[in-house]
Amino acid sequence: MLHLYDTATREVRELGLRSPGEVSIYLCGPTVYGPPHLGHGRATLVYDILRRYLEWCGLRVRLVSNITDIDDKIIDRAEREGREWTEITERCEQVWFTAMEGIDVLRPTDVPHATEFVDRMVEMIGELVAGGSAYATDDGVYLSVAAVPDYGLLAHQSLDEMLAGGGDREVLGAAAKRHPADFALWKFSKPGEPAWPSPWGEGRPGWHSECVVMSLDLLGDGFDLHCGGQDLRFPHHENERAQAVALGREFARHWMHNGFVVDAEGEKMSKSLGNVSNLLDLIEAFDARAYRMVLLQSHYRSPVSISADGLEGAGRALAGLDAFGRRAEGLDTVDPDDGVIERFRSAMDDDLDTPTAMALVFDTVRRANVALDAGDAASAGPLASAVAAMLSAVGLRLAVAAAVPDEVLAAAAQLDAARAARDFATADAIRAELQEAGWTVETTRDGTTVRR
Repeated sequence: MLHLYDTATREVRELGLRSPGEVSIYLCGPTVYGPPHLGHGRATLVYDILRRYLEWCGLRVRLVSNITDIDDKIIDRAEREGREWTEITERCEQVWFTAMEGIDVLRPTDVPHATEFVDRMVEMIGELVAGGSAYATDDGVYLSVAAVPDYGLLAHQSLDEMLAGGGDREVLGAAAKRHPADFALWKFSKPGEPAWPSPWGEGRPGWHSECVVMSLDLLGDGFDLHCGGQDLRFPHHENERAQAVALGREFARHWMHNGFVVDAEGEKMSKSLGNVSNLLDLIEAFDARAYRMVLLQSHYRSPVSISADGLEGAGRALAGLDAFGRRAEGLDTVDPDDGVIERFRSAMDDDLDTPTAMALVFDTVRRANVALDAGDAASAGPLASAVAAMLSAVGLRLAVAAAVPDEVLAAAAQLDAARAARDFATADAIRAELQEAGWTVETTRDGTTVRR
């Protein structure tokens, strides 16, 4: 059974399921005000790998990942550019899903938009006010952290430390707050800003209220797993959880957070530091699968540096897997090697240990190639099937060879004939012509293959 590190308990423990055979997951989605960066790509890829593995294990996964389509950053950009805020959110959402498709991330089961749930957010905030956990000021409605006895569970820090390191979002606010850590549930709108009606005045929901409502409405109380980037642990996830606790509702049973994407000096990648690479640029410049490969070879909780050298190295590793896939095409379909699959499951079930799992993949490819070199197809078959199964489990697709025209196949046959006659000059000339025409030419003891 899968064991994952739980941020709340600070231990690797079994992912207990509310309903046998079903997994309910909430992943904090994007705030759509700009193009997705590498940090966004890491979060979505990590949980795409988790989702695919769970489904590969035979579980039914319901993954809810929201779109934050109302937020201060969206409003700020609209004002700077003199555009409608909805124009920005609609366009940026399109860009987001284009990028997700580019890195082969499955679309979530549900994609709720914050603006679709404002009425429910107003209801929830009303319950908190009525229960004495929230109060209105001259600029909005705030949750009183004093009403949450275990506030800080996810941060594992003193309140002073949490206030000093509150992440990218502003924690301190109006002087009218009862405590500096109290956070906004509802913000009164300024003239010209988007607004919705509420008993306290026209305004918009706070970021932290959006996700708690969408997750509980769609997944229900006590859903299995809440996940996101490490930077969301505090204040966002802590403040989501605080609202559920104040309402007396059971929230997520397990918390999972992936590590940062860092630059070469180990600094977290962020827009404010100006060291963010656009995910769409990465897709255009490299084999998009290379990002997944880099992340698979790193543990999800560790920081990871993304560089051109690293992506190119991952591309070479992918080319080796693609070549093996083509070589194994002629093998009979057989059941995967049980021993390999058992070791793979063991690695993945141990806090999603993808580096060990990928090392097993490459070792299995090596063993299968040795068997094929020896003409032992009977031994190579189960190993090749195991490779295909493992790659499927982590969402790593092999490149499909394009159809090769008859005249190109004929040239490859002439190259092999020239080699057999030891006419290496002619063979080299044919190879050069094929390469000039854009073909990759690979010659082994079994003959020459060509591909785009």
